[in-house]
Amino acid sequence: MNSTIWLALGLVLVLEGLGPMLFPRVWRRMILAMAQLPDSTLRRFGGGIVVAGCVIYYMLRSRMGG
Repeated sequence: MNSTIWLALGLVLVLEGLGPMLFPRVWRRMILAMAQLPDSTLRRFGGGIVVAGCVIYYMLRSRMGG
């Protein structure tokens, strides 16, 4: 695998871990609130995150000349 993918994965893990590490109560409340949302809302939210991630990846890749 390309080292860029490993770098991206590492950054995702760091960012995902900051919430429960720094603000465990707030993070838990957010997760409980998300569990109450309908599936369609969660799918839209997830899709938006995927699209944003793809756009960021494309922008960084084109900027780095890849």
